[in-house]
Amino acid sequence: MTTSPSGAASKLPIILDCDPGHDDAIAIVVAAAHCDLLGITTVAGNAPLELTTRNALIMADLLGVDVEVHSGAGRPLVAPPRHAQYVHGESGIDGADLPDPSRPATSANAVEFIIETCRAIEGVWLVPTGPMTNVALALRAAPDLGGRIAGISLMGGGSFGNRTAAAEFNVWADPDAAAMVFDYGGPLIMAGLDVTHQLQATPDRIELVRAVPGRLAALFAELLVFFSNGYVERHDDMRGAAVHDPCAVMALTHPQLFQRAERHVVVETSGRHTTGMTLIDERHVVDRPDPNCAMLTTVDADAAFGVIVQAIASFST
Repeated sequence: MTTSPSGAASKLPIILDCDPGHDDAIAIVVAAAHCDLLGITTVAGNAPLELTTRNALIMADLLGVDVEVHSGAGRPLVAPPRHAQYVHGESGIDGADLPDPSRPATSANAVEFIIETCRAIEGVWLVPTGPMTNVALALRAAPDLGGRIAGISLMGGGSFGNRTAAAEFNVWADPDAAAMVFDYGGPLIMAGLDVTHQLQATPDRIELVRAVPGRLAALFAELLVFFSNGYVERHDDMRGAAVHDPCAVMALTHPQLFQRAERHVVVETSGRHTTGMTLIDERHVVDRPDPNCAMLTTVDADAAFGVIVQAIASFST
């Protein structure tokens, strides 16, 4: 939240760039509840672009929010297309009976929308929660953008990987785009796996969602059960799905829930075993590079999931 000259709180303006995805869907709910959501842009990632765009449109319908949805990059800058239906199902958001979207995407020009919006409105935060292709393309096409936006709060990276031993999925899916984003030179917040794995949709937390009246809450409970079952099956030590993407939104709207460390982070783009790795400089030598990133390190998980539940409740009728 920001404060106007009159002292009244105002919502931060953001563009949510996403690839829904169960946790992206939750990020949309939190953003719609707590941000001035200027638009949603979609990218291929958890599923192909046609499906991630469809899922974003469905979420906008379910929330009843009048927000533009612009589809963007259907593949990474250089790497081959990579998806994650093994996590999110064939639709990208399996687990509940979702309606068809009521409208098509506003445009297929997500990059143009990002550029025009950030030039028209000072202080926009870009919040990418999928592969960072759209954001990288916008920064490359409009070099002035880095000096106009308030910053970038992203979900991606971490000191360990999930898609490979070294790489988190969003960075691994388009490491060249991620490298451009980490190098853009302005304020940058990284919600990586170190913090997002602390926010799990455990059975008791899913029941908090299920207890909320209304069809939307029931739908989200179903989605979270599907999402969490897959995580529990694939991991040795997790009691529910890591609810990654809302962390990038809540880092802006509820910063008090997180601790962070200033770090220099670079993205490996060509390592045989490390492509997509975010290399976090935690050395104690005095000649280390200056930080380029605020890395979220811990989250008050109960309070953060409470924000999610409250956001769902605010739209559940």
